[in-house]
Amino acid sequence: MTLATLIIFQVGLAQNNIIPFPASYTSSSDVFQLNNQVSLILKTNDVEVKNYSKNFIELLAKKGIHVSLNENESHKSDKTIVVELFKNFKPEIGNEGYILEVNTFSIKISANESAGIFNGFQTLRQLFPVEFESHSNDSLESIKISGCKIIDYPRFKWRGLMLDVSRHFFTVEEVKAYIDKMSQYKFNVFHWHLTDDEGWRIEIKSLPKLTEVGAWRVQRYGSFGKDRIYPLPNEVATYGGFYTQDQIKDVVKYASDRNITIVPEIDMPGHSMAALAAYPELSTKKEAKFVSPGAKFSEWYGNGTFKMLIENTLNPVDEKVYEFIDKVFTEVALLFPGEYIHMGGDEAYHGYWEQDSTVQSFMKQNNIKDSHELQSYFVKRVEKIIRSKGKKTIGWDEILEGGLADGAAVMSWRGMKGGIEAAKMGHEVVMSPTTYAYLDYTQGDYSVENKVYASLSLETCYSFEPVPTDVDPKFILGGQANLWAEKIPTLPFAFYMTYPRAFAISETLWSKKDSKNWNHFVGRVENQFERFDMANLNISKAVLEPIVRVFKDGNKLMCELKNSVPNTDIYYTIDNTYPAKFGLKYTEPFEIPQGDLGLRTQTYKNEKAIGRELIIHRTDLEKRVSK
Repeated sequence: MTLATLIIFQVGLAQNNIIPFPASYTSSSDVFQLNNQVSLILKTNDVEVKNYSKNFIELLAKKGIHVSLNENESHKSDKTIVVELFKNFKPEIGNEGYILEVNTFSIKISANESAGIFNGFQTLRQLFPVEFESHSNDSLESIKISGCKIIDYPRFKWRGLMLDVSRHFFTVEEVKAYIDKMSQYKFNVFHWHLTDDEGWRIEIKSLPKLTEVGAWRVQRYGSFGKDRIYPLPNEVATYGGFYTQDQIKDVVKYASDRNITIVPEIDMPGHSMAALAAYPELSTKKEAKFVSPGAKFSEWYGNGTFKMLIENTLNPVDEKVYEFIDKVFTEVALLFPGEYIHMGGDEAYHGYWEQDSTVQSFMKQNNIKDSHELQSYFVKRVEKIIRSKGKKTIGWDEILEGGLADGAAVMSWRGMKGGIEAAKMGHEVVMSPTTYAYLDYTQGDYSVENKVYASLSLETCYSFEPVPTDVDPKFILGGQANLWAEKIPTLPFAFYMTYPRAFAISETLWSKKDSKNWNHFVGRVENQFERFDMANLNISKAVLEPIVRVFKDGNKLMCELKNSVPNTDIYYTIDNTYPAKFGLKYTEPFEIPQGDLGLRTQTYKNEKAIGRELIIHRTDLEKRVSK
C-alpha cells in the first residue's frame, strides 16, 4: 500500500452515504481503526451467523486486512468486532433489522435473527471509505471508520430484483455476481426468470428435451424484432445454455449465504415457445416449433392487445399439459426451498384457443363462458399443482382475469391496478409496476442511450410508493424491479441498467416512507458511483446529465434544460462549437435557430464536467417537440 493511499484511508472517513437509508443514524466523534490487530468475537452458536461472519472476514482478507475469528470472548484483543443475537426478541427491529454501534474500541452488530446480522455487515461495509472497493488494491493496512449508532430495519419483507436469463443466457458465475451485488443493498428476493419463448434454462430430468432442444436457438445479433429473421432451413441452433440441477442447487446456496431467497419463474401458459419447440404436442395446433431467436412473431396494437403470429401458448384443455406441468413443478419445488413459485401467466394469447374446435367444445361442456375464464381454469389447476408440492403460487397480474385462484399471490406489473384489486380480495401482492420498476426502460437521453418504447428516470423510480391509498398494507408483501434482457446481452450492461435505479427501489422497500428525500438520496448515489468506479463495475450516470425538453412557441423551436442533481450548472452551444463548457450557461428556455446545427450540452458541478456531453442535431430536436 502506498503512502498516498494510506493517507486517503486515514482522512477519508466515510460519512452516512448508506443506501438504503437507515431508520436511525447517530454519529459520534469516535473513530475505530480496523487492522490486523482486530478480532471478531462471536457471541452466538448460530450457524448462519457464523457463516456470515466468516464471509465478512474473507472479504477483509482479500483487501489485506486479516481479522481473527474468536468464539471465546476471553481471548479477545484490545479492539473487537462483536457479533451477537439478542436473547430477548426486540420486536421494533423484526427479523431482518439490526443495531450497529461503532466506537473507538469496538464495533458491535446485534440482531434478533441471522438475517439482521447479515444486513448489519452490509451497512458496515458502506461505512468503509470508497477506496476499500478498489478491484486492484489487495494490500490495505488499516481502515478508519467514523463512530456511530445505527438502528435499522426494513419496511417490507419482499425486496426483489428479477433477472431474465431467457432472452440472453447468463452463466452461473454471472448470476452469482448479480446476486452478490444486490445483497449488498439489502435486497432479499431474487426472481429468476428461467423460461420464455427465447430459451428454457432449467434442467428437468423427466423432460430432457426441454434443455436438449428448448435451451438453444439460432444466433442472431442486434435488436429483437423485425430485423431478426426466423431460423433458416437446416440452420443449427448454437446460442443459449441452461443450468443443471446441481448448478441450480449451487446458486440457491450462494444466494442463501447472502440472505436472498430465489423465486423461480416458469412462465405459462403463454411465453412457452421454447417448451413447445421441445414438445409441440402440448399446443393446440401441435405444429413443429422453433425456439424464438428474438424475431418478430407478434403484432401489438398499442392499446395492450396483440396477436401472436406463431402459437406460443400451452393447450389449457389437454390433460397431457397438466401432466407436463406436474413433472416440471415436482422437480422445481425440490430445487428451490423458498415459499413461492412464479407461474408467469402474462401476455397469454387466446386466439389459438378460440379457433380450436376441441377447446371450444371443452368450454361448452364445462360452462366456461370465454377465454378469460379458460385462462382462470388453467391458473387454478396450476395453483393446485404448485400447492401439492408444498409451495405457494405467485403470478403476473393477468392471473386475475376470469377469477383468481385461492391462495395465489399477484405480482402487479401493468401499473398498480391489478395489485389493488388482488389486495382488496385479500390476496398477497408484490408491486412491480412498469411505471416505476422496469429496469430495461431507457434511463437517460435517447442520444446516448438505447431507445426502447418507454423511459424510466432515476427520479421517477425513487418516487415509487408500493402501498396505494385505500389498500390494507398487510396485503402488500413489498415490491420488485425487473430487468428484461432483450437489449441486455452481457453482465456489465446488466449492471449498467440495474444501477443506480435499483438503489431507488431498495430505499423505497427498506427505508421509512417519511425519510425519503431526493436531494439526500442523489448525494448518496454519487458516493456509490465512486464505489462502483473503484470496483470497475458498470453503472449508469445518466442522472448527472441534462434533461432536454423541446417545445414550440409559435413558429419558434424552443429548448428547456434541467437537471435533477442539486448544485449543478448546465452549459450549452447551438452554433456547432464545442466543448459546451465554452458556450452559454443555461438560465432559461432558448430558441434553436434554423440551420444545419445541433445542441451540445453538458452538466457541471464545482466547475467539473459530470456525465456525458449530449449532442443532438436540430432534425432530431424537431422530432421531440412536446405535443
